[in-house]
Amino acid sequence: MSTLRTVAPELKRARLGVALIFFTNGIVLGGFAPRIPEIRDSLELSYGGLGVAMAAWPVGSLLLGLGAAALIRRFRSSRVATFGMVLSTFAMLAAGLASSPLWFGVALFIVGATDAWVDVAQNSHGLRVQRRYKRSILNSFHALWSIGAVSGGLIGGIAAGIGLSVPWQFGLVSVLVVAVNIVAYPMLLKGPEPKHSGEEGADEAGVPHTADSPHTPLRRVPGRTWGLLAALSMIAIAGGWAEDAASTWSASYLRDELTAGATLAALGFVSMQGFQFIGRILGDRMVDRWGQRAVARWGGLLVAVGMGMALAFPSVWGTIAGFGLAGFGVATLIPGAMHAADELPGLRTGTGLTIVSWLLRLAFLLSPPLVGAIADATSLRVGLAIVPVMGMMVILLAGAMSPRKENPHGEHS
Repeated sequence: MSTLRTVAPELKRARLGVALIFFTNGIVLGGFAPRIPEIRDSLELSYGGLGVAMAAWPVGSLLLGLGAAALIRRFRSSRVATFGMVLSTFAMLAAGLASSPLWFGVALFIVGATDAWVDVAQNSHGLRVQRRYKRSILNSFHALWSIGAVSGGLIGGIAAGIGLSVPWQFGLVSVLVVAVNIVAYPMLLKGPEPKHSGEEGADEAGVPHTADSPHTPLRRVPGRTWGLLAALSMIAIAGGWAEDAASTWSASYLRDELTAGATLAALGFVSMQGFQFIGRILGDRMVDRWGQRAVARWGGLLVAVGMGMALAFPSVWGTIAGFGLAGFGVATLIPGAMHAADELPGLRTGTGLTIVSWLLRLAFLLSPPLVGAIADATSLRVGLAIVPVMGMMVILLAGAMSPRKENPHGEHS
């Protein structure tokens, strides 16, 4: 039987600080998604051209994202997360001001690099806080990201509906992001990063974690660990692919193929992020009760069925509902995969997390050009059909996630 624990005030402040960073990270992407059709029109891009330009974002992540672990060890996750977030929002403003596809791509390249650093740093710091809490709270951080994304999506949709220009919207959001991160930084945990997760109390992972063992050279890491890391990466990629479908293509699909207005077209992305938020609010309790493995399998099923039905029977509200079901389904996939990867034995702190995050960017590199090319050749509806396939892949790979916990007496927790 569990007992209530008193949480130290500084730990509560750190949790709030991390949540604020996640919120600003979400609001920047959320505000961008509804304006993509307008940006595509202003730059006179085809679907394929937009996909290539959007690929600059993950290219920046892939080329520079692996430096996140080194930056965190050198400057601390708190500094990388907050300062990186400021750089990221200014880069997004530059993308909104771009007058050519070239400069739009350059700005998104910088957005991608800084977003990758922030992604790893905020999750790394969130995991530090979670270990001190000694219970699952990581999904609550990602829930705040979803709140930020929903807020940004609504702002973007309303701004598009009333005719507010993209630069003005992005500029106002930048002011908000900078102010929030200035407030968040002093709340975060002090001191250097731990050398391995055992210094702050290791969590459950897909395989047993030896907290007192130092990391081993990468060439000596067991094949089983690499196999689990690959499976966890694919699960995260599946979640990321569904998210990218909503952020990059949902507004265009609803506007261009289902004839929805600008504000209504924004609701595909908002629905995805709104239901993802609900899933993440409930996610920690679901994971604690049933285990990440079962939650991931049911999530994959929701993605496959929700998006599959929406694409098979296309309508505006059916598509919005399909994105919503997919959002609930992927809610715990990325944080769960990151959690398990960060706890894999023999890897230095941040290494597994960085690898999963870096490979996740691969999905964002492949998705826009591939879907854009399919859309130019056939339709966006066909290009989006990859999403339910990703849901099926999660069902098959969910065994790499953590099972349901058991207490020392052999009873389920």
